[in-house]
Amino acid sequence: MNPTFRLAVLECDTPVAAVQGTRGSYGEVFRQLLAKGLTDLEDKGRISQLCLTKWDVVESQEYPKADEVDGILLTGSKHTAFANEPWIISLVEFVRNFSTTTKPIVGICFGHQIIGRALGAKVDKSPGGWEISVDKINVSKEGRDLLGVSSLALHQMHRDAVLDIPQGLVNLGSSPSCAIQGLYQPGRVLSFQAHPEFDGSIMTEILKSRHEQKIFDDQMLSDGTARAHSHHDGAFISARIWEFLLASQGRAR
Repeated sequence: MNPTFRLAVLECDTPVAAVQGTRGSYGEVFRQLLAKGLTDLEDKGRISQLCLTKWDVVESQEYPKADEVDGILLTGSKHTAFANEPWIISLVEFVRNFSTTTKPIVGICFGHQIIGRALGAKVDKSPGGWEISVDKINVSKEGRDLLGVSSLALHQMHRDAVLDIPQGLVNLGSSPSCAIQGLYQPGRVLSFQAHPEFDGSIMTEILKSRHEQKIFDDQMLSDGTARAHSHHDGAFISARIWEFLLASQGRAR
């Protein structure tokens, strides 16, 4: 019987309407991403199964019980990770408490920032401003040791950032716009400022939506759209997330 990993996806937002209508919630988008990573592991002879549950932490403010899951993943969000809205405070507290278990935490964009905040880092507006669409990340020495590559191309969609590194963690990489592109501690935390779950279609719809909302001007829309369908390493990161989760699961047993 194949081992099963019970992953709770904490949905910190809903996709823009056009994406939700075709791809579902962010939990479903991550299910699709993680399926690609499983294919990569199967090609290497490592078989696992995913039991994914979705938890609305914004409206319903529902959370899994730590003893009923093997790990959690926090999605991205349009919301501000350093805000003090009640649901954000509750999410930070949940992550802080969950981090005391032996179970792994994965964070993406807003989720990466929430993890940073929960573990003591400063989170604020990024000095580099907006970072959008497919862009290059220069991987740190620690990141190269973990990921086996010197650079990554991944979708970005953020104006906020983690501004320092929590004690006991390392920074996985940087870009000209953002100095801390990921956080890592073996068996405990893996996070990325970028969006491995995005593809060209998702990015295009987000760019259009934010342009319509007057968040992005014409130049930002044009620049982001020109790179939206560029090659990106989302499937590669999916496999690395799986390796982290399964190694953590083995360590916990």
